[in-house]
Amino acid sequence: MKLRFLLLFTVFAFALTAFAQPEQPKPQVRTVTIPISIFTKKELQEKQTEEIVQAERLIVKENGDEQQILSIRSVSDTPLSIAILIQDDLTTNFNLQIEDLKQFIRALPKGTRVMVAYLRGGTSQIRQRFTDDLEAAAKSLRIVAGSGALAPRSPYDGVSDIIGRFDGIPSGRRAILLFSDGLDSSAGLNLASVSQSYDLDQAILKAQRRSVAVYSFYAPTTTTESGNSILTLGAQGALEKLSDETGGRSFYRGSFAPVNYLPYFRELGMTLNRQFALSYLSTHMKKGYYKIRVTSTNPDVKIEHPRGYYYR
Repeated sequence: MKLRFLLLFTVFAFALTAFAQPEQPKPQVRTVTIPISIFTKKELQEKQTEEIVQAERLIVKENGDEQQILSIRSVSDTPLSIAILIQDDLTTNFNLQIEDLKQFIRALPKGTRVMVAYLRGGTSQIRQRFTDDLEAAAKSLRIVAGSGALAPRSPYDGVSDIIGRFDGIPSGRRAILLFSDGLDSSAGLNLASVSQSYDLDQAILKAQRRSVAVYSFYAPTTTTESGNSILTLGAQGALEKLSDETGGRSFYRGSFAPVNYLPYFRELGMTLNRQFALSYLSTHMKKGYYKIRVTSTNPDVKIEHPRGYYYR
């Protein structure tokens, strides 16, 4: 009887405790997916990938707070969608690179979706909608007009437009290959307006929201072919900002057009083959900008990823 009493008392006491303490609300979380590329420092120096990379444990921090990783999807699990965007007022020297660009498209993994578009004035001329027919995408490339009359007000307007077209395709790894001089003349031709462009910030914001990595290739136009160092450096800095903030990479050497894009394409191919889609649970529910930092417990590993994103 004494034992039975003790048991009943214990149950009754727990029942009172349960009624006395209100249920704690569950913490709110949301899923965030970003593109990341994983390399060893040796690979980045030698521009050649190894068969195996010991990434060990990855750590994701958002505004300094560690977050829980849900999944890291490999290349084979996540199809790649690429939009190739070319400024139509690039100098005609760019036409010498078209055949190499076609070969790059044809060599993409099977199942990759490719779009081809040109920036003309204030519009984007779509030559090929997203398709997994790589040969059709390659054939849709044409020579650039090379006329200053076709110069866009801002190349980043076109980037924003193309980013919006990713909404119509299934989720997965997303990228834009932008061939441009990066010069935004909408607010005047001075270093401050070129490097601190409103349209550039809007393009970055839209790319971050849709997890689109922008890979930029500097190519001079009829406006920048003279090699004006101030404008060229400002425009290249804008392209670099666009790529860095979205998890891509910027390709340029000096203020003039590269003789050959093949080294860039090889480096880009290495990057895309090492790209993953990382999903994690964010504990931050307020609207605003969040900084991201992804690291590995292996000190020899370098991870490229967007620097942050806006949540609204």
